[in-house]
Amino acid sequence: MNRLQAESQRLYGTGRAAVLELAGAGGWTELAKVWQGVQAELELPAPGIAVNGSDAHQLWFSFPQAVAAPEAERFLASLRAHFLREVPPERIRFNLHPAPMPPFQVGPDRWSAFVTQDLATLFDAGPWLDMPPGVEAQAELLSRLQSMAPQALQRAMQRMKPVASASMPLPQGAEQDDPRSFLLRVMNDAHADMHLRIEAAKALLLAQDGQRR
Repeated sequence: MNRLQAESQRLYGTGRAAVLELAGAGGWTELAKVWQGVQAELELPAPGIAVNGSDAHQLWFSFPQAVAAPEAERFLASLRAHFLREVPPERIRFNLHPAPMPPFQVGPDRWSAFVTQDLATLFDAGPWLDMPPGVEAQAELLSRLQSMAPQALQRAMQRMKPVASASMPLPQGAEQDDPRSFLLRVMNDAHADMHLRIEAAKALLLAQDGQRR
């Protein structure tokens, strides 16, 4: 196992990675708000920054131990609701425990790679490297990163919860729905915060119980 493999395993071993990906031109300008807010506002360690070699910038978050996919998705959804409310949902992607991990070749003269914060903006026009990144340089970038401590992660989720609940945009057409249709839309909205989806499901169950009585 070389140094890059060791650092990758330390941070993003099985079930410990969650990736927030933002596609489109100028992606880093918007994703930088998350990178900065995670540290300044949520007091979490800086996530890894990467270009996916195709169409998007990424933030790689490291959990201290394996987490269930719904929990990781809830964390990413909270970040989206808290920091990226004005970004069209179709530009945002969640990748849980993804493989392969940067660096790898995507196509001719296109490589995914981890990058530094000061260089990330240089890839807004094309989120890829046109040559293989150095293995030692990639390992050095990862060596500076840390996993999110459980208590710090819990505090961050509490801080995001009010905003995630209050500012989540309604699913398209929901303002014209009856209450049951609205709840169904929220429950089935993959971009909605997991907490909201669970609460919508509970409300539907209660409504069904009330109809039976």
